[in-house]
Amino acid sequence: MSLFLVNRYLGEEENNESKDSRSQTLLAKLKEKAKGREKQCNSHIRLETTQENTIPKKSKKKRKLKDDSGEEAESDQDEAVPLKRKTKKKKKCSVGHDIQTPATEDGDTKKDEVEQKENSSETPEKTAPVGFTVLGGFSSKNTQKVNMVLPQWLSKPDLIPHSLKGNLHSLSDVSGLCPHLLKKLSNNHIQHFFPVQAEVIPAILESAQHGLLVGPGGYRPRDICVSAPTGSGKTLAFVLPVIQVLMQRVICEVRALAVLPTKELAQQVWRVFSTYAEGTQLKVVMLAGHKSLAAEQSSLAEVRGGQRRSLADIVVATPGRLVDHINKTSSLCLKHLRFIIIDEADRMVDSMHQSWLNQVVSAVYSPENEASGLFGRTELSHITAASLCPPQMPLQKLLFSATLTHNPEKLQQLSLYQPRLFISEPNSAIAPTPEGFHFPQGLTEYYVPCTLSKKPLVLLHFVTRMKLSPVLCFTNSREAAHRLVLLLQLFGGIQVMEFSSRLSPGERKRTLKEFEQRKIQLLVSTDAAARGIDISAVKCVINYDAPQFVRTYIHRIGRTARAGRVGLAFTFLLKVQEKNFLHMVSEAGSPGIEKQMVKPELLKSLEQRYEQALRELADVIKEEKAR
Repeated sequence: MSLFLVNRYLGEEENNESKDSRSQTLLAKLKEKAKGREKQCNSHIRLETTQENTIPKKSKKKRKLKDDSGEEAESDQDEAVPLKRKTKKKKKCSVGHDIQTPATEDGDTKKDEVEQKENSSETPEKTAPVGFTVLGGFSSKNTQKVNMVLPQWLSKPDLIPHSLKGNLHSLSDVSGLCPHLLKKLSNNHIQHFFPVQAEVIPAILESAQHGLLVGPGGYRPRDICVSAPTGSGKTLAFVLPVIQVLMQRVICEVRALAVLPTKELAQQVWRVFSTYAEGTQLKVVMLAGHKSLAAEQSSLAEVRGGQRRSLADIVVATPGRLVDHINKTSSLCLKHLRFIIIDEADRMVDSMHQSWLNQVVSAVYSPENEASGLFGRTELSHITAASLCPPQMPLQKLLFSATLTHNPEKLQQLSLYQPRLFISEPNSAIAPTPEGFHFPQGLTEYYVPCTLSKKPLVLLHFVTRMKLSPVLCFTNSREAAHRLVLLLQLFGGIQVMEFSSRLSPGERKRTLKEFEQRKIQLLVSTDAAARGIDISAVKCVINYDAPQFVRTYIHRIGRTARAGRVGLAFTFLLKVQEKNFLHMVSEAGSPGIEKQMVKPELLKSLEQRYEQALRELADVIKEEKAR
């Protein structure tokens, strides 16, 4: 290494012509001295050899030997003990070569002693260097339970009385409704408001008391969420205030959009809007696929003298059809939209079909609308003095559901603005559920243990012997509903019909109408009729197939015991289903479900006709498959 440095130094000095002769003489001496040191080091270099030899050495141990007679005798024995030849310790010279030094008397160098210590099992603990953490010695600790912390609007909602009886409000008690709507209510034989309606209607009217263009005090109004039991009057709670607010409009534009998950529910809400908008200038249009896309487009707008003219103030739509019109129809203009109403909000949040809400918001705040004069609209991220000038029409969301989720992550998809939650106050005897489930007050629940082969017989017993009519029966699939209807029709003596996606929209509409008129004794349905549909004729609900989720169960049984009336709900359970189902219903806050047994001897008289119908059913199904 020293030679390298000297050579480098020498090379640098030789290239420098400005050095004097004295310096050159000194460099020459240093070079000669370095060469002499290198020769001295090379003279001491030896190759190191390590070889283990066995040298006889007297052992202190005594071993027992056996002679020819088998007796043992002790004798000394020489043992071969491996010893290392004396080696010399290496030492490095100044130029980097190894130099051997004489070994110690014991034949072990210090290096060997260090290696033996490291390899021995009795190695002492090493102390950690300064600045480093020694790993190991961990002790298990009990993790603290994380408590769910909800936002204030979810943890401290506005409570609504759960009981309808004793909490009815007269029409005059709810301030703010115009005489036209009060007269309409009286003509429809409505003399009282339910608790949900008495609380929510004033809240929506208050958010628009200064008109369409601005909210209270010039600020954007708060979004409103309502979670209340099925049949508590949620539809009327948003229909009345929206109609009253829009009655002030001068130019016809789409200012209210109601989105619902099914065609039947959309048709029901459209009918309520049309009833209370009658006698005003407001026009209600439905986009749910009952008509062709071209027919729905012509109902939205028309062109006169080269100018587009809207023909709708309120649009009721399903998500899929709404997306089709946003992407394919130029006649659907949403830049004047004031209300977005989301009914059955929990299902809409779970599916969020085709991201319809994002597309609606994008259509409302499109770049074309930013430079539209007084009616220009921009989506506000933060409220500042600049963002509030000029004033613009706010966009307010109204959410309604019987099973509204309290999960903030799911609700975040709706981009709610300072929401206000109205929730039905739970019964004092039942602890509130985290998901906010509510059971109809006048409902009596039963579960019926049965086997898979006896389920049709039990259903026939309820309809023919117990005279339960009209009955809405639910299955988990449309195939199961179709087979059950065919079987009951072959059995005979029962007016039974099917309600599922196998039917066209016109056939489903006609079937529901006949069921409400009690021309149909038993309606077998999938979950297409489980949400929101108001069928006043339903006195009993039978879950032929046990629902897998508690939300489905609550919406099914919610088709009866509506608007303060009483109703019955029966659920057929196999033995393997009882434990999980009863636990699920109990955790959801059910006031109590009773056991209803059906004795086998009560079914014997039905077995002969039932077996004949089963044989005929196999032939009918074969014919259907052949077609």
